[in-house]
Amino acid sequence: MSSLLTSPLVDLDTGAVIAHPAVVDPSGVLRATPLPMVLELPIGVVLPGAGALAPLHEALRRAGRHPREAILLLTGTCREQDRPLLKVGIDGLRSSGYLLGFAGMGVAGPSLDLVAGAAPYLLALDPEVVARIPGDHRATAVARAVVTLARGIGAHVMAPGVEREQQAAVMRGLGVRLAHGPLLAPGPDGKVRVPLPITDEPPASAMLGPRVQELLLPAVTLPAEAKAEEAVAAFGHEPTITSVILVDEFQRPTGSLDRSRFLLSIAARYGHALHGSKPARRLADPPRTVPRTTPAVAAMQAAGRDATRVYDDLVVTDELNRCLGIVRISDLIRQLTTRT
Repeated sequence: MSSLLTSPLVDLDTGAVIAHPAVVDPSGVLRATPLPMVLELPIGVVLPGAGALAPLHEALRRAGRHPREAILLLTGTCREQDRPLLKVGIDGLRSSGYLLGFAGMGVAGPSLDLVAGAAPYLLALDPEVVARIPGDHRATAVARAVVTLARGIGAHVMAPGVEREQQAAVMRGLGVRLAHGPLLAPGPDGKVRVPLPITDEPPASAMLGPRVQELLLPAVTLPAEAKAEEAVAAFGHEPTITSVILVDEFQRPTGSLDRSRFLLSIAARYGHALHGSKPARRLADPPRTVPRTTPAVAAMQAAGRDATRVYDDLVVTDELNRCLGIVRISDLIRQLTTRT
């Protein structure tokens, strides 16, 4: 296992870190972090079936992570005769809870019809395409085509290896939301700084009523029985984490810990002594869930039903009520204001 990422995966709109590259220590053990991790997986590994993926499942289990906390970027191409095997493999990974993506888009990735049929969570541009932007208009056209495909199938686009502010500006203008690279690497203080967009640039797209799955961010999850001190550790690891979602063994949300309210309770007098070793669910609110196909306007209406929790993250669920990720209210507001 390896990762295309050499630095955190950053949301270009907010500057928030939403995932980290997977790191394997010298002993071969996958090191866990509170945020989701990104792993690169050759398509050829998926074709043989579930048995070939046992080491991946075991590595996650030993790291104490659930598949929902891993984004698998499939690399390479697939021969026509192997497509049925790949479909079975992808269906198996998705049913286990993994978020799936394809790497090398625009150069060395799989065919577009295969990508569209797989309904991935993420499409990663080939680093060669990003490296040629903004100087090569042909590379920009390729990136724009991938963004158009992603928008049509409800996927995110990632720009790897962003080195210059001009690249970040072009990516943002095309509608690419996720990126990583030297420009976005944490500074000496550990913080990520994203260059501000050019204010007189019109938005690249004014999507009317996007579904919440198009704004989906990976959720930071903990088991429903997790202790409050485990949630404190999760929030303390990364300042951009706005919520921790408690889930049951089937990844169904059972509680939501809002960063501000939860840490305020812990920081209160005797707060850690009262709550630290107790279940975090004692301080959790009921999760505010929305199906993945919910339009942004309806999601905002759902957010406004409880005046005390207007800005809490919404938990996006699939058809089996499993947690797919979160949507931040700020993202919904941004999408709706660009429509007017």
